Amino acid sequence: MTVGLVVLGPVLTFLTFFILGGPLDRGSASPLLRLILLADLVYVIMIAGLVIRRVTSMIVARRNKSAGSRLHLRLTGVFVALALIPTVLVAVFAVLSINLGFEGWFSERVQNVLGTSLTTAQAYDGQERSELLRDGNALAGYLNTERQVNFFMDDGDVRQAIAAVQNQLDRGLTEVFFIDGAGEIKARGGRSYDFNYERPTPEDFAAADATGNRVIEDGGNNEFRALIAMDSFQDRYLYVTRAVDGQILSLLDDTEATVALYEQLERDRGQLLFQFGFLYLGFAVILILAATWLGLQFAERLSRPVGRLVTASQRVGAGDLDVRVIEDDGDDEISQLGHYFNQMTSRLKGQRDDLMDSNRLFDSVLSSVTSGVVGLDADGRVAFLNPSAMRLLGVVQGEAAATALSVAVPEFGPLFDRLRRENRAVVQEQINLVRDGSQESLLVRMALRNGPEGSLDGYVVAFDDVTDLVSAQRMAAWGDVARRIAHEIKNPLTPIQLSAERIKRKFSAEVSDSVKLDQMTDVIVRQTNDLRRIVDEFSKFARMPEPELAHSDLSRLIRDAVTLQEAGQPDVVIRLDLPSEPVLTDLDDTMIGQALNNLIKNAGEAIETLQDRDGADSVAPEIRLALTVAPLQARITISDNGIGLPEDRARLFEPYVTTRDKGTGLGLPIVRKIIEEHGGTLSLTDAVPFDDTGRRGACAVILLPLSPAGVAANKIPA
Repeated sequence: MTVGLVVLGPVLTFLTFFILGGPLDRGSASPLLRLILLADLVYVIMIAGLVIRRVTSMIVARRNKSAGSRLHLRLTGVFVALALIPTVLVAVFAVLSINLGFEGWFSERVQNVLGTSLTTAQAYDGQERSELLRDGNALAGYLNTERQVNFFMDDGDVRQAIAAVQNQLDRGLTEVFFIDGAGEIKARGGRSYDFNYERPTPEDFAAADATGNRVIEDGGNNEFRALIAMDSFQDRYLYVTRAVDGQILSLLDDTEATVALYEQLERDRGQLLFQFGFLYLGFAVILILAATWLGLQFAERLSRPVGRLVTASQRVGAGDLDVRVIEDDGDDEISQLGHYFNQMTSRLKGQRDDLMDSNRLFDSVLSSVTSGVVGLDADGRVAFLNPSAMRLLGVVQGEAAATALSVAVPEFGPLFDRLRRENRAVVQEQINLVRDGSQESLLVRMALRNGPEGSLDGYVVAFDDVTDLVSAQRMAAWGDVARRIAHEIKNPLTPIQLSAERIKRKFSAEVSDSVKLDQMTDVIVRQTNDLRRIVDEFSKFARMPEPELAHSDLSRLIRDAVTLQEAGQPDVVIRLDLPSEPVLTDLDDTMIGQALNNLIKNAGEAIETLQDRDGADSVAPEIRLALTVAPLQARITISDNGIGLPEDRARLFEPYVTTRDKGTGLGLPIVRKIIEEHGGTLSLTDAVPFDDTGRRGACAVILLPLSPAGVAANKIPA
């Protein structure tokens, strides 16, 4: 009942405000308003009676010195004071605020600002309309003059006439259409497109016939359109468009509505002040009585169990965990206070043991999760690392202990500084790390670790390795881009090339400088072929065919690829290390051969890049290929002593990423896709130095699974 009565107060307050001054605005004679005011009166009388009754009983209990009566009386006084003091302060502040607010709202300065805003917006609207009609009438006059000169002028001639003044049209008009009375386009300007065409309505045509022109406002598309009847043409209209600022047009409508509302409020200023005072007085009485009744009930429920808990708490403080208090009936927190106190004393020792077990379990979980977790103290020094963190970061627990995070893991330093500088609870960012020549993408999340009292105890850093996820997302995005490029660019290449060749054949004998013409057309054909080659590379990457698997000898494919590359790179020494027995597995000879040739070719180009940078005598060109067979898989390594790998080597597998000036950046993505289609993997690492200089080239590692038949044929135990 207490909760219901207390909630009913704000509900009645809201309903009264909604009906009296809300959107319905039914007025003082509304039956619904009379009904709600009657409900308010009944509520006030009922709550006032309950409060008087309770206060009387409290005074009697205090005179009789009942247990808990003093605390009950003090709590009641505090609750009533908390209800009255804010109400009085809010009343004073509200009166002053409303008065000052009205003075500011209805000042001459505000009126001038509103008037100026309305005038400015109307002036912009009028200016745009007049300029549109000026440019449209000028174009219409030009076309009418052309028609008078050429009486047989048709729609095609109109199109040419518009094209002749296209540069002048672009200065003031965005679209130009020459239409008939049904709205069908007969001619249009150079930058006017059918998909932007908005067909005029019959009313627009009627207005244009009556007045000569019709201006159409299209706020949704931020433009004005003018429909102008053509006097020198039969059933023809000029339909032109001008881009305008849609925000200013919207501002004009908003300003007109604001001015109207402002004038209405100024007329009702006195009535608003009266309504505010009346509403506040009624609402204050209802809410104060409801708050007082709630305070009385709450004080009653608090004072009863507090006396019993004081004595019991003293015994617990002395070490007696067997003490018990009487438990009150009820299901709320105050009623269950005694029950919870008894639970606390009976389970205190057991909870202490459970806490120790939980700590051990927590340590076990941190040691088992795959995510890295690092604990920091309040000064940002490393307190602990779980095994996954040490593995991903390449650090050791003892070496990183008591070390600042920016020193132990420099890549985490900027994110940690941002967490402390911006005073945020949690920050998250993707960070790239390079460890042992391999780059990893980590999703790092840092959060504050607060103590029981809200003080800062330290920080928690959690991170996951998302390298494969990021690579997969980039490959999927590039696959979509490749499909679009192959489709949009390849189609016009053949017409361009054929047109250039036809120009060369047809006009070579007619022009004075035929050599120059031949040079220009040859450039077009050559560049078209270059574009076709690039598009073909994208097509291969976007639509890689399914491999046609067949039983093949992997050693033979490697020998064939080496033979081909030895002929193409005669200055490079290629060394082979292959098993004496055939390595049989199921694969697509053509696709695997393409992948091997591409990798060997890349190795030779890496050596060539190094020679271009340091000189031809800086290195003896050499490529080493090795094939080893392990249970269930074959391992191919292709090493060189060339320029080596960049630091961000993971991006080399992204399309259109290349370190060579002449590369397309699609070779490695295609090779990787071929290997993955065969169920294998391709990775890039630093090669073992070939000489005493210590220079490390690049090494491509291919892992291909062996089919069950291949495992048996190769006589390798599974």
